[in-house]
Amino acid sequence: MATLATAVLGGCTARGNDGDAPPSPPAVQVSKLRAEPTVLWDSFTGRVAAPETVALRPRVSGYIERVAFTEGELVQQGDVLFEIDPRPYRAREQAAQAELARAQSQLKLADSEARRARQLLDGKAISREQHEQRDAARAAAEAAVNAAEAALESARLDLQYTTVEAPISGRVGRALVTRGNLAGANETQLTTLVSVDPMYVYFESDQQTLLNSRELVDSHTRPEVRIGLAGEDGLPHRGRLDFIDNRLNSQSGTIQFRAVVDNPDGRFRAGQFARVEMPVEHAHAALLVDRKAVLTDQDRRFVYVVDGQNRALRREVEPGREVDDRVVILSGLAAGDRVIVNGLQRVSEPGIAVRPQSAGSVEQDIGNQVAAANHFSF
Repeated sequence: MATLATAVLGGCTARGNDGDAPPSPPAVQVSKLRAEPTVLWDSFTGRVAAPETVALRPRVSGYIERVAFTEGELVQQGDVLFEIDPRPYRAREQAAQAELARAQSQLKLADSEARRARQLLDGKAISREQHEQRDAARAAAEAAVNAAEAALESARLDLQYTTVEAPISGRVGRALVTRGNLAGANETQLTTLVSVDPMYVYFESDQQTLLNSRELVDSHTRPEVRIGLAGEDGLPHRGRLDFIDNRLNSQSGTIQFRAVVDNPDGRFRAGQFARVEMPVEHAHAALLVDRKAVLTDQDRRFVYVVDGQNRALRREVEPGREVDDRVVILSGLAAGDRVIVNGLQRVSEPGIAVRPQSAGSVEQDIGNQVAAANHFSF
């Protein structure tokens, strides 16, 4: 038993001696900066709008006889939405038909009298004045027929307008007038109708961004934009810039942009807010570092770089625009600098010695350190 205790104590003593050795420098992951061409993006807040919006009003007056749609549903162009009582307009159509028949009968009589008058004039049986009177009567009868035909066409249109159809395909709103109510021609709004696919996203940019992005947005092929809605992670939708306003807003100093985005599943609704990213500048030699590498000290931004003696040195930087998960560094760094992008929690103070490694080496080293800590703890 004493021998076993001695062996255990001896083992602990040996381990304690190993622990007295100076710790190795912490392993960190570094990224060597290089200047690279990059398209810079900027973020905007936009609002979704329908390309086509219709405030539906009747073209004839009358009492609503039927509401023929379900509120909020998708409808196709030509679908019946409302029916106005057609009986008064059907009676007017019949009256116009009767008036046309009468006018045609009068024209037939006037034409016959005019032809007889011509024969009598040739035989000197009537005067030229009488002949001209009958010719004028025929012309008046022809005009009456034309007027009757126009009145019949108008009556038929009015009868047709008692059936209110969807002028575009899209989503219909609620019925603002229900069955039994009187709707006035060109006055009473019946419902609203908006198109759903594609959709527009309007957003505004300042004058400086417009100047910087002129090379990209003024090209014949308008650039792609990224779009995200509230509640969505990131910017999963892709649209294309298709319109830039022709003047700046003198009050806000901004100019309006518009992107068009496909909406086959109806995810975009008119009036929604959206997050938009648009390419605004093409940087030919940009320095980009991982967003995690940029730290904050009050109002200052800094990174840790590894020098030639493998020491972690603090370097204040001026960050610019973000590109995906990286940040453009405007000043404070140069191409070739090694920036610590992982393992920053192990840099306890500026000037500490570190072991710069690749990501795989760092993960393996962390695993070894955890295993060693578990081994030395009784």
